[in-house]
Amino acid sequence: MSKILTFGVYDYFHIGHLRLFKQCKEYADYLIVAVQDGDYILKYKPDAKILYTTIERVEILNSIKEINEVIVYDTVSVDTIKKIDFDILALGEDHKGGRFDEIENWCNNNNKKVVRLKRTPGICSSSIKSELSKK
Repeated sequence: MSKILTFGVYDYFHIGHLRLFKQCKEYADYLIVAVQDGDYILKYKPDAKILYTTIERVEILNSIKEINEVIVYDTVSVDTIKKIDFDILALGEDHKGGRFDEIENWCNNNNKKVVRLKRTPGICSSSIKSELSKK
């Protein structure tokens, strides 16, 4: 059985997230979704507007049939992904540079495949937050 890993905040859950999970399942049988810890986010971005707690986001993600396992992470890094049992890493097409290059290099050197997935046009969490702040 092949395992694919993707990660994100998934706070303002939307159709793009669901489509991401469906894309992931085209590459592997088992989908691991890593959700970023809210306390960690607030530690480095104290003004961040987080809608759901980490526990609530885990509950939401656990209810989605495409997802086989949900884990919580602090930061996206080589140290983080080294601890996870996966075969394929799913990155967004915009995840380039810095730590993403380090992660991709680690995957390439450790027999892990990296796939780049397309974003759903016209929707993102930032635009949802922006629209809600206008109301």
